[in-house]
Amino acid sequence: MYDRIHYTSCPVCSSSRIKDVFNVKDYTVSGESFLILECLDCSLRFTQDVPAPDRIAAYYKSENYISHTNTSKGLVNSLYQLVRKRTLHQKRKLAEGLVTKQQRELLDIGSGTGAFVNEMQLHGWKVTGLEPDAGARKVAADLYHISLQAPEKLFDLTEKRFDIISLWHVLEHVHELKKYISQCHRLLAENGRLLIAVPNYLSLDARVYGEYWAAYDVPRHLYHFTPAAMNRLLSANGFVLQAYRPMWFDSFYISMLSSRYKTGHTNLPGAFWTGLRSNARALRNVRLCSSVIYIAGK
Repeated sequence: MYDRIHYTSCPVCSSSRIKDVFNVKDYTVSGESFLILECLDCSLRFTQDVPAPDRIAAYYKSENYISHTNTSKGLVNSLYQLVRKRTLHQKRKLAEGLVTKQQRELLDIGSGTGAFVNEMQLHGWKVTGLEPDAGARKVAADLYHISLQAPEKLFDLTEKRFDIISLWHVLEHVHELKKYISQCHRLLAENGRLLIAVPNYLSLDARVYGEYWAAYDVPRHLYHFTPAAMNRLLSANGFVLQAYRPMWFDSFYISMLSSRYKTGHTNLPGAFWTGLRSNARALRNVRLCSSVIYIAGK
């Protein structure tokens, strides 16, 4: 299948010691099932036989795909919109706490409909936003009058330019994983920080829902990280992993979607209880949070 990518080794550490985990269904667009594999050396999980880069766009074509459409349709998306303002504030404050100089420049990779780019620009940051989906770029232009650029621009930018490079739930979508991380290293200023947020399959909500865990999101999510796998990827490309931060709301959002995938309807009480338990477990160890923000420097 030339339009699919079939792995025989781990995309992060190249180990051939990989095993089948389970099949996961695409509940958002196609209804197809995809096999999840796990590396026995670095712990990365990854989706087998994913569509090639020139074929993946069709799997994002859904009005329910919120990062591209900004939709409020449905209960889960409505709740997502309610908490987004708070999470945007938290992301901004995190970035501001890492950069002390007055003139601050940020590169946001995978900007979606531009909400984070807009938040940072409103607070004095110079921001470059990259987004592969033309529809999402149009939404950003209509909503915020922001001109996002195509992702190919990443490889034309000036080296050592950015104080912060952010990828908010983006890296799991990137086919050229190592190439992107290596380029981020070149673009980051010497004292800059790389911020990567991705789901974490070690979380309790992932364990509860298993193959119905919505953060597997096949085939759009190509990789499924743990802190160990992320550390392996970053260190191999010149980064030092410095800190972890939790994303507390994700356990609830993901649990609501997961409950719907598992039973056919959203079980709000059950999802809330699972999210609460997941966060309580992560209070003792942030590296068990449903989604983790990784902060890395050169």
